[in-house]
Amino acid sequence: MAVPENGPDMTERPVDPRARVVLVTLCVTVTVAYGVLYYSFTVLAPGISDDTGWSTPAVTTVFSAGTLVGALVGILTGRVIQRRGPRLVMTAGSLVGALAALVIAAAPNLPVFTLGWLLAGAAGAGTFYPPAFAALTRWYGDQRVRAITTLTLAAAFSSTIFAPLIAFLDAEWGWRTAYVVLGAIMLVLTAPAHAVVLRLPWQPAAAEHGTHERSRSDREVIASRTFVLVAVSGALTTLVMFASLVHLVPLLLDRGMSVQLAAWALGLSGAGQVVGRLLYAALERRLSPNPRAALVMVLLAAMVLALGVVPGPVPLLIAIAVLAGAARGLFTLVGATVVGDHWGPERYAALNGVYNAPVGVAAALAPAVGAALIAWTGSVTGLFLVLAALGVLGAGLAAVAGTPDRG
Repeated sequence: MAVPENGPDMTERPVDPRARVVLVTLCVTVTVAYGVLYYSFTVLAPGISDDTGWSTPAVTTVFSAGTLVGALVGILTGRVIQRRGPRLVMTAGSLVGALAALVIAAAPNLPVFTLGWLLAGAAGAGTFYPPAFAALTRWYGDQRVRAITTLTLAAAFSSTIFAPLIAFLDAEWGWRTAYVVLGAIMLVLTAPAHAVVLRLPWQPAAAEHGTHERSRSDREVIASRTFVLVAVSGALTTLVMFASLVHLVPLLLDRGMSVQLAAWALGLSGAGQVVGRLLYAALERRLSPNPRAALVMVLLAAMVLALGVVPGPVPLLIAIAVLAGAARGLFTLVGATVVGDHWGPERYAALNGVYNAPVGVAAALAPAVGAALIAWTGSVTGLFLVLAALGVLGAGLAAVAGTPDRG
């Protein structure tokens, strides 16, 4: 395995056998959390607007506001995990998530509906990937990439599992009852699991090895050149990833595909993420963090550019969409491991919470930014060209970020 750029002491340590139970548990709970707190909205949003009379832009804005809250709350949850471990945060997140689903279900008006989604955003900060990554990074040590990859492969099926279930609940009993059931699922399947299983020993981060980097405070690390450039490159690439994904179907329709065929292309693009995640371990062994991140970002930018300039034929466009999905899958793991690779697993939780704040903001704003760029350029094609340029910029920032000792 390549030596990380900053050269932290990553001496191989045996993994506690109980950590394997943690991994299995998190595969289940994170999958459920994304299904209840994220994919439910994509399925139910049209029905909510039709039933309540609230405009689609208003409902979508409420959801984005919840995502923004989650990005900010993630900073706090990271600090708590750093000091006390993931058990408290993830159990509380599960309980808040169940409550959020019930508030959404009972919302008599848009302000209460907004409150529900703000709670859901906060719950996501305690139940989505970042806190789970923090747990696996600490408890798996140098084997963390394998554990994190396993988690992302399992959670990738969240939409596959929950979208049909949510659609069935909506068709049979309506969106409000669907959220009641989803809240019950969240409460039963995640809260007890987090409370019971996440009990492995957790020592607060300390400057164990007396190195210069570990003697620096988290605030000094966050203000360093390396951290700033890594975080900005991650946020830019996240914006490119989500904006291109949201507007993929409109682009393919503009290329002459039918709605059904464009939907299949989107689905195959999602399948490509699984392939990308399976390939990440090979990159992790061969490349140090910054070149690895830059390569993945360049690959994503190239695929976004290809989608913007290639007019057809249809099979070629679908193949490019699948490759773009593979790049997204790779980038998910870049974002999951970059903080641990640079600053070690002991201080991952707090630093990763800060790293994910601008990333979460970028994800929340991506649909609106994409729409604004379409208006500015005059076409979906123009959007993809601008996104490709932003992707190259993100890759450049990752490439020149340097090491923490020089940051």
